[in-house]
Amino acid sequence: MECRELGRTGLRVSRLCFGTLTIGPLQAHLTPDAGLDLLLAAWRRGVNFFDTAEIYGTYPYLAALAREVGPGAGLVVATKSYAWSRMEMKRSLERALDETGRDRVEVFLLHEQVSRATLEGHREALEFLARQRERGRVCAVGVSSHHVAAVEAAALHPLVDVVHPLINQAGVGIRDGGREDMLRAAALARDRGKGVYAMKALGGGLLRREAAAALAFVRDLPWVDAIAVGIRDIRELEANLAVLAGQEVPPALTAELEAIPRRLQVEEGCGGCGRCVESCRQGALALVAGRPVADPGKCLLCGYCGAACPEFCLRVV
Repeated sequence: MECRELGRTGLRVSRLCFGTLTIGPLQAHLTPDAGLDLLLAAWRRGVNFFDTAEIYGTYPYLAALAREVGPGAGLVVATKSYAWSRMEMKRSLERALDETGRDRVEVFLLHEQVSRATLEGHREALEFLARQRERGRVCAVGVSSHHVAAVEAAALHPLVDVVHPLINQAGVGIRDGGREDMLRAAALARDRGKGVYAMKALGGGLLRREAAAALAFVRDLPWVDAIAVGIRDIRELEANLAVLAGQEVPPALTAELEAIPRRLQVEEGCGGCGRCVESCRQGALALVAGRPVADPGKCLLCGYCGAACPEFCLRVV
């Protein structure tokens, strides 16, 4: 597995970043043993970069991985928080350290920023992370976003080391522009010395029928250091590794992966409170006869709506 430096952070990361959202409670909800087995399979194939977030509920899997590989092995974990104040971000950092059982977080991101204004609104949290970077508890500070305006603002911000933008060949999920707008914003971030690791190369699964081409498109962007891809099982891992290595995915494996259906499941206990609709940043959910229904043309199958549900009645399966 090829590794690159993540911008100017000094962190060496595998080009494939294992996105852990898919193995956690919002999606596949793998058992602790199954989750660890999959993470270790990636590690043994050269993947050292793992992406999570406070909302994902996957810190325990990464704690188990860290125990297995041991300190000093080169494990790089990126996490994210919606915290906007100093105190909120302090709690988020302490939780990440406690629940992963580690004494530092390599990359800590402000989660899903929207614009220059929202980045300014999170100034306290950003400045707190910058101070923790000086103390060695955080190695790099960053911003994740589906918005061109936020990526542009992060590219120019002096405290930001890493940008995590939504990039895919179809432009699926970009909230305030098209594919070319996002590509220009992300390239600007690289020109300003930021590390760039892309998300949603497969459009949250919407591009799975053209997965190899979609992943190769992002792979070949010269200013993308790594690509975070959600991985649910060993088959997906092997296919992604093949594409990142410039190899052909076996046709039988491609057909098998394309045949796997993915959908948003709404459990019978749903009371129709609408919190999931309010939380959906893609505008993909609506209440129909008192139950949430997803627009397949907008839904990225991220599962964040499940985290907003007080009864945990939504899950990507």
